[in-house]
Amino acid sequence: MSLPIVWFAVVAVFWTGFFVLEGFDFGVGALHRVVGRTDLERRVAINSIGPLWDGNEVWLIVAGAAMFAAFPGWYATWFSAGYLALVLVLLALMLRGVSFEFRGHLDVPRWRSTWSWTLVVGSALAPLLLGVALGDLLAGLPVGQDEEFTGTFVDLLTPFGLALGVTMLVLCLLHGATFLAIRTTGVVRERAHVLGRRMRWAAVVLVVVTAAWTFGLSAQSVLSFVLLVLVLAGALAAWWYVGRSREVAAFVASAVTIGATVASVFAGLYPRLLVSSTDPAYSLTVEGTASGQYALQVMTVVAAVLLPLVLLYQGWTYHVFRARVSGPAVRTTESTQPL
Repeated sequence: MSLPIVWFAVVAVFWTGFFVLEGFDFGVGALHRVVGRTDLERRVAINSIGPLWDGNEVWLIVAGAAMFAAFPGWYATWFSAGYLALVLVLLALMLRGVSFEFRGHLDVPRWRSTWSWTLVVGSALAPLLLGVALGDLLAGLPVGQDEEFTGTFVDLLTPFGLALGVTMLVLCLLHGATFLAIRTTGVVRERAHVLGRRMRWAAVVLVVVTAAWTFGLSAQSVLSFVLLVLVLAGALAAWWYVGRSREVAAFVASAVTIGATVASVFAGLYPRLLVSSTDPAYSLTVEGTASGQYALQVMTVVAAVLLPLVLLYQGWTYHVFRARVSGPAVRTTESTQPL
């Protein structure tokens, strides 16, 4: 196996890890006003991801950095094509990040309500836009022979991309609900169970449609077929376990569904990196846009040393903050305690 293929797989793993880990963060952020009717209840939901969300976002940075270093042509074409969309993603992520920090700075209900809404918007917008961007890779964008994007912003709104974006948003909401059921107690946990049962139906329908669509657009390799089966099995398992309030199993099943959905896009791409809707011959490929052998060798050594350390550190963080966040057992009156 050549190093370009290895690094294509590494990039796919980074993107998959980002959506699996940050997915429940997005879901909790988008749902915290629904599972929390008072400030105290909302703080319980937010505190469940407080020690974790910023570490999970690192996976997106690493995924982008790996693309830039291993496949500069892919990075340049894709990010240039979606420049405006990328700005919106960054704004959503920044808005979400400052919402966590600013929400508790003033003991004023309107201040907290404003930053709660920005947290909802940022948490919902990010997976939607990133899902559309991933779908565009497989659906195809107008790219010329010189690897330059020749379309407009409207060309980014491909039907498959939009479908995948909506699917990723709904899956993140379901993933967040299952995480809240594991990490909280009392009324917040109960509402998370109710939301999960309601969203599981939409999640299954969307997953079935996008999984079949992904397989139809892909090269239909053995790996693509295996991931198709895994996506469908994960979605059905999540539907089953959520309906029976099997919290840990439901969370694992939703994680498998999200991970297999993202991985299936990359499996369907190979050996391409970005499909050209102008002419299939202009599609970017793994071998055609990879960096030089020496650069890939250095990156491989660095990744082999640092990646296990990062995984150990992040695993330890999850272990340390594994306890549930205690919430009110019954509906409480509005609290003005600082976050």
